[in-house]
Amino acid sequence: MAEQYADKQIKLFSLTSNLPIAEKIAAATGIPLGKISSRQFSDGEIMINIEETVRGDDIYIIQSTSFPVNDNLWELLIMIDACKRASANSINIVLPYFGYSRQDRIASSREPITAKLVANMLTKAGIDRVLTLDLHAVQVQGFFDIPVDNLFTIPLFAKEYCKLGLSGEDVVVVSPKNSGIKRARSLAEYLNSPIAIIDYSADDKHREQGYVIGEVAGKKAIIIDDILNTGKTFAEAAKVLERAGATDIYAVASHGLFANGAAEVLETAPIRDILVTDSIRTLNRTPNNTTYITASQLIADAIIRIHERKPLSPLFSFTPEES
Repeated sequence: MAEQYADKQIKLFSLTSNLPIAEKIAAATGIPLGKISSRQFSDGEIMINIEETVRGDDIYIIQSTSFPVNDNLWELLIMIDACKRASANSINIVLPYFGYSRQDRIASSREPITAKLVANMLTKAGIDRVLTLDLHAVQVQGFFDIPVDNLFTIPLFAKEYCKLGLSGEDVVVVSPKNSGIKRARSLAEYLNSPIAIIDYSADDKHREQGYVIGEVAGKKAIIIDDILNTGKTFAEAAKVLERAGATDIYAVASHGLFANGAAEVLETAPIRDILVTDSIRTLNRTPNNTTYITASQLIADAIIRIHERKPLSPLFSFTPEES
């Protein structure tokens, strides 16, 4: 495939946050990663040098703005500036994980909308397009005045669970909080399974008081969320489901941040398997029962379709026969 795109002036570059997924994306597209150097001075300043010409090229920069969030964000901004000053034709950023996306609204007085601030910074730096994966809130797309393509991981998860035979009426897809109902329903539709919701007597800060809305007794349960950080949401939800009579409990999340201590929290919870994508390269220990699936082929297909001006809609679904 490398020859197929060699005359189309497309180049991929990876920054330092998630080189493994960038290498997989490059392999899937057949386009080798471009040569750059990125280093930090002793005071923390970042220095980037692009070691090949990008003049007139369409550039795709791959960077997850996960921990350390601010270092990775600044590295991305500096790379954008380098490409702009080197006369790239277009600068497209590929964010397998978009940090700060959870700060998308004012939840209490005098709070910032940091997701909008980051969108402004990236746009002002000179990008032409954003390609990302499972934004925490889809309205973040509207924070940009440039095209934003938000890919969905649920078809990937559905394909994986169909392979494992986790589908049909014997399986229930569970939202661990009210805000995740739409996500749970989407996966349930692919699996032809019912949904359930975990609600709380007071608020979700007192998760031990949770109860299930829906029928889970005697069923296999799949808890779904977009971001797995401390592990507490999944761990407490699993305990509620166990008390309600669920037989086997699984968990799935688009982005596995795995904050320090999350592995210990999740390994003591009654969760059989935790499924996440490789959108983030965590620096912390992951639970022993973690399974990774790659989103690299999905992202690679999107890059090629964008470059060839083809629609992305075929990437947003799958049929059970494909599994």
